[in-house]
Amino acid sequence: MSVNYVCRHCRTFIGRIDSARITEAQLGFHFLTPDERRDIIAYNSGGDITVRITCDYCKEALEFNPELSLLASPLQ
Repeated sequence: MSVNYVCRHCRTFIGRIDSARITEAQLGFHFLTPDERRDIIAYNSGGDITVRITCDYCKEALEFNPELSLLASPLQ
C-alpha cells in the first residue's frame, strides 16, 4: 500500500509513504470525522490512498489572501 499526499488546491505531489505495515491509526486518520475523511482521503481500487492536504505555498497564499478560499479552485 502507498499513501500519496497531494495538495488539494494546486494538485502538487507532496510525498509518498510506501509501506504495507502502515496503519491508518499511525497516520492519524482515526482522529478525523467521517465528513473529514470523505473530504481528505480517497481510496483507489489498487489499495493505494490519496490524501488531499494543503502545501506550504498554498497555505501561505491563503493566509495572505483569505478571499481566495471563496473560489472553487483558487490556486491552479
